[in-house]
Amino acid sequence: MMNSQQTLNRPILIVDDEPQILLAVDTTLRMAGMDNIITISDSRDVIRQMERQIPCLIILDLNMPHINGERLLKIVRKTYPKIPVIILTGAIDVDMAVKCMKIGAMDYVVKPVEEDRLIAAVKQALDFANLENEIKHSRASELYAQIKNPKAFEHIITQDKKMHSIFRYIEAIGPSFQPVLILGETGVGKELIGTSIHMLSQRKGNFIVVNVAGLDDNVFSDTLFGHVSGAFTGADKARQGLIEQASGGTLLLDEIGDLALTSQIKLLRLLQEREYLPLGSDKIRHSDARIIASTNLDLWTLENRGVFRKDLIYRLSTHTLTLPPLRERLVDLPLLLDRFICQAADEMDKPIPDIPKILIEQMENYPFKGNVRELKSMVYDAISRYQKGPITADLFKSLGAFEPGPGSKEDLSHSLPTLKEASRDLVEKAMKQTGGNQSAAAVILGISQQALSKRLKKLKIEKPEN
Repeated sequence: MMNSQQTLNRPILIVDDEPQILLAVDTTLRMAGMDNIITISDSRDVIRQMERQIPCLIILDLNMPHINGERLLKIVRKTYPKIPVIILTGAIDVDMAVKCMKIGAMDYVVKPVEEDRLIAAVKQALDFANLENEIKHSRASELYAQIKNPKAFEHIITQDKKMHSIFRYIEAIGPSFQPVLILGETGVGKELIGTSIHMLSQRKGNFIVVNVAGLDDNVFSDTLFGHVSGAFTGADKARQGLIEQASGGTLLLDEIGDLALTSQIKLLRLLQEREYLPLGSDKIRHSDARIIASTNLDLWTLENRGVFRKDLIYRLSTHTLTLPPLRERLVDLPLLLDRFICQAADEMDKPIPDIPKILIEQMENYPFKGNVRELKSMVYDAISRYQKGPITADLFKSLGAFEPGPGSKEDLSHSLPTLKEASRDLVEKAMKQTGGNQSAAAVILGISQQALSKRLKKLKIEKPEN
């Protein structure tokens, strides 16, 4: 039986202009235990239906008359960003489905629909929607109580809701043998998350980390797969590769986006067949190591440039998670600052300074392009020059250089539009995005259709004659 509550009994919306597809998908889901389903054959009715009742999940066909799936997806993502969307596509339109996933679709299912594949995709989407709902209605203090294995995350300092939702997801995928792709900017803690995944996998082997950036194919192969004696000049004895060292454990490949194409082929074989060849050997070996990959790059952009294999992305991203940058989890800034100050002061045998509130406020406006790692480096550098009293912004070189100079507020104000200009721009963009549909545009703007109608009339009056 599927999720009985089905995210607070909100319906699943199936949108397809082919009656036989609607019937097949509807029947499959009902047989799996879901009976709160609404089918729509005309894509123009989707927004109207969502205004009446917000669904927990949308299953959306790509090729439809009037409003196609891609355009409708963009409207839904803008208006209801938390609702998961699964794309239905023909085999010849898989590339378009992948494009839709980059826009924000959660998954895609190829027609004719395989029942097991559809149910698996729907179950994952509903689990995600339920988790989002729990997070929305939970206080931060309650989130750790919902985590079943807090010890697996005790090395990560956070009280941020996004991070706690990621912890919950990691607990769900921990026992899985499938690969995990960790995305996020430099310094957000991808290796720490990899450690948590390994701990929750309950695998008995080692957790091995290797940075693959800049490795040519020979060095990559030797590092990962090892070599036999005599494999090349200077190879006097056999070398055990990291994949063998991670036997029964986990191997994290950091900076996977920088991996050479020739090496990608070998990695793909390892993921598909669980097989590899040490350099100089013709005897196939097998691996049971779980693979985690991490990167701060957009792999789909690399694929479009022809430097990363599409099939490898699919293999690596069975489970995918994206870590938020520090600027999106500022609630953690005081905790991290305090921890790093205490660590640095202890290591340098200095007194632990007080942290004035104004310092935290100044830091909240700093971009932290290097994220948590940059913050730690800034703190250690500041403590190295600290003498006594509260720690102040002048000890942070980067923070001091970032401080706005005299008159900068005035300069900033000139670069901003007026409220009237911003309002007109938003209304025009919403109308353009929805193809002139006032009802859909009003939803995007978060106002009533009557209020939008008044704004449109006002804009028309104010618009200068050409």
